[in-house]
Amino acid sequence: MPKSPLDTINRKILTSLQRDGRMAFHDLAARVGLTPSPTLRRVRLLEEAKIIRGYVAVVDQKAVGLPISIFASVKLERQREHDINRFATAVEGWPEVVECYLMTGQRDYLLRIVVPDLEAYEVFLKTKLTRLEGVGSIESSFALAQVKHTNVLPIP
Repeated sequence: MPKSPLDTINRKILTSLQRDGRMAFHDLAARVGLTPSPTLRRVRLLEEAKIIRGYVAVVDQKAVGLPISIFASVKLERQREHDINRFATAVEGWPEVVECYLMTGQRDYLLRIVVPDLEAYEVFLKTKLTRLEGVGSIESSFALAQVKHTNVLPIP
């Protein structure tokens, strides 16, 4: 592999695999202008370098019965390391939370929560989020429509 792991060919590989992770190596090689063998070697090196972290199937949220997305802004009572770690550990165990970001600004965390209906969100709030020690306040916003969603990073 060239000195920089993200040369032009590797950028093409990453862009192609983000769009279609099941692409055959023969097709990927043709797209990036190499033969399959060096293409495979480059992909393996990108995987070893943890630039490619894995492969997934992108599932339609509504099609599997989870049409509701809620964005919850959470403020902790204190921003001590112990409190931040406790919150992060709890969130990792909640399957309803599909994204969680530690934020700057007025709120400490932004969560994207997916549920089948409002009752399920109420249960999530009452049995999980509001019971977690150290949570000071929660503001929920319900998504009306998804305008854009992509897993394809704009690799420069």
